[in-house]
Amino acid sequence: MFDVGFAEILLLSLVGLLVLGPEKLPKVARTLGGLARKARGSWMNLRRTIEAEMRAEELKKPLKQFEKEIKSSMDQVKSGADSFRNFDPTKPDAAPKPDAAPKPDAAPKPDAAPKPGEIDDGS
Repeated sequence: MFDVGFAEILLLSLVGLLVLGPEKLPKVARTLGGLARKARGSWMNLRRTIEAEMRAEELKKPLKQFEKEIKSSMDQVKSGADSFRNFDPTKPDAAPKPDAAPKPDAAPKPDAAPKPGEIDDGS
């Protein structure tokens, strides 16, 4: 954080000794040390709190996506259930329709097939 070397600490100690005197310097040093410790503890606590909130937000994103998927699945199930409730088997149009029944015109005509012994030249 601060780049304070031995020379700077020595210079600050000498200035403090000259300004405060030998009687008050140890008491002021203890007070400053305690304040620095409290400030560092508060900073670390704030940092941990912010990091925990960020992790919680990162975990909430997949949960929100999962919640959206569940809601859409529930909507699909509900719409299927609604159509099932509206189903009336006594109505003639309610009978199941065949998917793809072959049309009678779609079958090849027997006279269009080449006769045995004839060659189909594509014309």
